[in-house]
Amino acid sequence: MSQRSRREFLADVGRGMLAGSVGVSLAAELGLGSVFAEDGADFPTFGELEPLVELMQEASLAKLQPLLVEKLRGGTDLRTLTAAGALANARTFAGQDYTGYHAFMALAPAYEMSRALPEARRALPILKVLYRNTNRIHEFGGRAKQILRNVEPAKLPANSPTGELLRRATRSGDFGRAESTFAALVNERPAEAFNHLQYSVRDEINVHRVVLAWRAWSMLDIVGKEHAHTLLRQSVRFCVHSERGGPQAAIRGLLPKLLETHKLPGRKPGSRKADDSWINEMSRLIFSGTREQAADAAAAALAEGFTPADVGEAISLAANRLVLNDRGRGKSGSSKLKPMGSVHGASVGVHASDAANAWRNIARVSNDLNAFASLIIGAYHTAGQRGAVTDEPFHAKALAAVTAKGRDALLSETRSAIRARDQARASALVERYGELGYPFRPVMDLLLGFAVSEDGALHAEKYYHTVEEEFRTTREKFRWRHPVALARVTASEYGLSPSASKSAPKGDGERAPGYEEACGLLKVDV
Repeated sequence: MSQRSRREFLADVGRGMLAGSVGVSLAAELGLGSVFAEDGADFPTFGELEPLVELMQEASLAKLQPLLVEKLRGGTDLRTLTAAGALANARTFAGQDYTGYHAFMALAPAYEMSRALPEARRALPILKVLYRNTNRIHEFGGRAKQILRNVEPAKLPANSPTGELLRRATRSGDFGRAESTFAALVNERPAEAFNHLQYSVRDEINVHRVVLAWRAWSMLDIVGKEHAHTLLRQSVRFCVHSERGGPQAAIRGLLPKLLETHKLPGRKPGSRKADDSWINEMSRLIFSGTREQAADAAAAALAEGFTPADVGEAISLAANRLVLNDRGRGKSGSSKLKPMGSVHGASVGVHASDAANAWRNIARVSNDLNAFASLIIGAYHTAGQRGAVTDEPFHAKALAAVTAKGRDALLSETRSAIRARDQARASALVERYGELGYPFRPVMDLLLGFAVSEDGALHAEKYYHTVEEEFRTTREKFRWRHPVALARVTASEYGLSPSASKSAPKGDGERAPGYEEACGLLKVDV
């Protein structure tokens, strides 16, 4: 990939800026112009990465991490390991296994986390997620059961509406029809592939549907744009699989009405900047209103010319409130790894925050109509969950009990609160830390250590990365709400990791499976 940043590349491709000049050479470079079998194989192969991809699929868990560390010491970099893990995952699961696609969605965040760690510990988050990835591949049946096969492009009708054509194919519930339609679309206009996909993604408000789509696209900088078709196919198949059960989502009828009512098709995004009070009020409306009210409010704001970034910020802050005000799991939704009162894993707030982050990012890199649609659905997706939370933040009373004022004391007490699984105190300490104007990085480094060591019911990496991104894209007055929520989730998940595989070294039960073994191989403290 070129030296441009991931954000610049994604924005250029996602907004179709290359569409007018794309030719055969660019199509080949993007990896979207050839979808036929290579070397007679019935499944996609990945050139120089193929041996490492096969290792990820076939190595026993007892040998996996020693082999990966040996690769690192031999000169293989972390980006390459992450890329091979992502391709092994996509080829095996094709977006159709719950634990499988969660491992895929954790890989890019794990790579970003590694870049914030000291060099000696940099491989830990990636090794941890690759362990989870290969473990699930074995449970699934390995290479013998891999789903993704090569596909031939369909013959498209002349002058057909491309995104709508794909949506009709995914709505049919026919994997073959959807796959061949998508292959044909990316052959014809590779730079528009992600825009085409959004028509199907926004048919439903399933959190995994939108986050998988975003993570597949954002993975390009790591895996390489030549594998874009393989990554995006996961989302196509996820959408098809979702059509095979359950009623149609109400958003399918509501979204077109809102777009037309507010005259958004054909418009350019506005440049009107919102002030703090507007952001706070819009956030409150989305948090407390019905889904229909929130979607209409977002559409009206976009029609009034408010910037997509500001509308997205309000959606993100509303989702953040669902973490801060979560009353915790009740008895019916609890388990050994997610006990009563916990808020980590697939909780209402964590799911809402990850989804809001994905909708915001999709809006940022998509064309104008998809940007409008993504934010309207993002508001709809976040709203309507008020019944799961309390009126006040969970840590409101604990804040008055915080007496520490020094930076080191606050960080030390936060660490202790997390280890005691005291959600309210951990959040209160981080809020006080932010109020006193202390720097962001030290508290995030503290929380990063736990995001690496803990499993978080498959969500630790994604939610940490969500918080880091949202802090940097939220205005100063409200941005500390995000790490405050992360402190709560971190305290909730501490010490609640699943037991490791029987073939793995003992002692992994208190930390994420594979973590302690990785520490030993890297010769760093647990």
